[in-house]
Amino acid sequence: MTTYVWDYLPEYEAEREDLLDAVDTVFRSGVLVLGPSVRGFEQEFAAYHGVRHCAGVDNGTNAIRLALNALEVGPGDEVITVSNTAAPTVVAIDGVGATPVFVDIRESDYLMDTDQVAAAITPRTKALVVVHLYGQSADMDPLLDLAERHGLAVLEDCAQAHGARYRGRLAGTMGDAAAFSFYPTKVLGAYGDGGAVITADETIDANMRRLRYYGMEKTYYVVQTPGYNSRLDEVQAEILRRKLRRLDDYILGRRRVARRYEEGLGDLADRGLILPATNPGNDHVYYVYVVRHPRRDEIIESLKRYDISLNISYPWPVHTMSGFAHLGYAEGSLPVTERVANEIFSLPMYPSLPEGLQDKVIAAVREAILAF
Repeated sequence: MTTYVWDYLPEYEAEREDLLDAVDTVFRSGVLVLGPSVRGFEQEFAAYHGVRHCAGVDNGTNAIRLALNALEVGPGDEVITVSNTAAPTVVAIDGVGATPVFVDIRESDYLMDTDQVAAAITPRTKALVVVHLYGQSADMDPLLDLAERHGLAVLEDCAQAHGARYRGRLAGTMGDAAAFSFYPTKVLGAYGDGGAVITADETIDANMRRLRYYGMEKTYYVVQTPGYNSRLDEVQAEILRRKLRRLDDYILGRRRVARRYEEGLGDLADRGLILPATNPGNDHVYYVYVVRHPRRDEIIESLKRYDISLNISYPWPVHTMSGFAHLGYAEGSLPVTERVANEIFSLPMYPSLPEGLQDKVIAAVREAILAF
């Protein structure tokens, strides 16, 4: 049996009765679009974060895109972010007509290098999109200080950081707004696509709700400003409501897996294996368990013999993709990002990963590395 980086079936078997009841609840409600399940999830997700507002949307990419629209970012503006992220982060910036501007990452944690941001700010800079990557928050305090001094909006990309904390504050509660994805693999994942934007700002929330519904506010027939059809599905919202109650348990499960990996692989540092580092003051939720080795490709190939399928998040930094060649980033322009991309890979990580499979992965990784 193949061991995958992520598998929802063990979770589904454990939660099947509740998940099917969620579907039945929606179908029996008589409302299939923007009904009580979406409203309930929005209220509960906002309450979890201690903020006033949450607007559910159809996916994480549009959560970023509509949030940028709601923050009045558009053509002619520049948005500072990182290239070491899932392409949708940058696709969303491009989608509002703004220009992505990349800064490099820190080698220690693969997060935005805050020391480089000030030099990237120009008169056209309108916002920072701060990516909380792999389950850990970026270093927000210096970024918030910079944003305040320069009058910049701060959008947190929390697609990989549900429940993560930075110095006691939940990821998503520090900037002007925060975008979440509920893609099935996420720490809080739906059984299909979904996304949301949370904010403490009433105007941003009102903009979001109008933008996700064609640009309409009070009636279906009057568009105030052109928007999108980007609504969170009622069934997914009800599933997310049920799963939100278990989010903290999911995080504990991920941390248990991370501890076993650390116990089983931590002594291989002298063999070149670098395990994830949690920054002081951070609470890591381990969306993915990203390790690093200079002979990454050989390790991945070796583990195939044991039917272990590993992932790389991400092998191609966004600035190297042909779709963003027009931005003009030459090879070597983001040296840490490029170097890391050649060495990182992800071990299987999900809360219901059986201990036997964890042991299998640990043993196979050890064998591969000790053979070098």
